[in-house]
Amino acid sequence: MFCPKCGRQLLEYTSECASCGHTFDPSIWHQGRYSWTTTLLLCIFLGYLGAHRFYTGYKGIGFLQLITLGGLGIWWLIDLISILTGSYKDAEDSSLAKKLQ
Repeated sequence: MFCPKCGRQLLEYTSECASCGHTFDPSIWHQGRYSWTTTLLLCIFLGYLGAHRFYTGYKGIGFLQLITLGGLGIWWLIDLISILTGSYKDAEDSSLAKKLQ
């Protein structure tokens, strides 16, 4: 992971950049590797095809959403709400990564 202020690589599990002193929330180290923004956009525009499920590692569920058109829109809506509220997890049971503040 890199510091959003100076761009240097961060030491793992720290809450401050050793180079520039920029501080941030250490909970970012517990976030998954999939982007919250990308997942949200995929769900909004291609959610009925299960694109967000494929992206976050849920291949089987993604396929089911693909053939049922997002569970006739119901499954898609539930996923959209869970992404927006922050309760959506990737296939590795990690939270979606949000950009550093």
